[in-house]
Amino acid sequence: MNTKTTPIRLVIVDDSELVRVGLQTLLQGATGLQLCGVAASAAEAVVICKREHPDVVLLDIRLPDGNGIEVCKRLMADGGDTRVIFLTSSSEQEIVDEAIHAGAHGYLLKEINTPALLQGIRDVAAGRSILDPQITARLMDLLKNERTKPLVASLSPQEQRVLALIAAGHTNKEVAAEMGLAEKTVKNYLSTVFEKLHVTRRAQAAAYYTQAAARSLGSNGPSR
Repeated sequence: MNTKTTPIRLVIVDDSELVRVGLQTLLQGATGLQLCGVAASAAEAVVICKREHPDVVLLDIRLPDGNGIEVCKRLMADGGDTRVIFLTSSSEQEIVDEAIHAGAHGYLLKEINTPALLQGIRDVAAGRSILDPQITARLMDLLKNERTKPLVASLSPQEQRVLALIAAGHTNKEVAAEMGLAEKTVKNYLSTVFEKLHVTRRAQAAAYYTQAAARSLGSNGPSR
């Protein structure tokens, strides 16, 4: 996990030379970032990440020798601390869902502006999960079904409070401080929450909570 005094080690993976050069230009001089590798293919990405052990990988979905989903799965299976942000032009719901299930910690669209991209990298390096606002709306549509609310309602009040803070973008450490708990206790709560919601990732759990909250507001709000 990156600290405030250590630069975030970053790898860029994209099949487009124009995108790679553009990202290098944008990110090389950014405060607190250290660009330690650039790859144009899935195979090259895996080699560079094994060698450099980056904190964050900016990863495209479509690559000439495979796809970013498989690269993400490979990096997650290696068990290191590397965190993955998909930076892509694809907002297809199926691909977003696959990316989250593969272990991605963020999913951003390429039309994002530079300050938002930099903040996204820093947030993910700090332990948060992020989704592009457009993707959040699409993912919530994907999760719109009647099982969402009952699943969240099955959580205890303490579990729901942990989940609410996670959905608001807080790290485990921040949740622990907010609730007056040990960080290990928060991790235990999250494990139970994941099991009850039948998910494996923070982004998935956060989306379930947000959807359930929206449903509750819609059903309990004032009528005209």
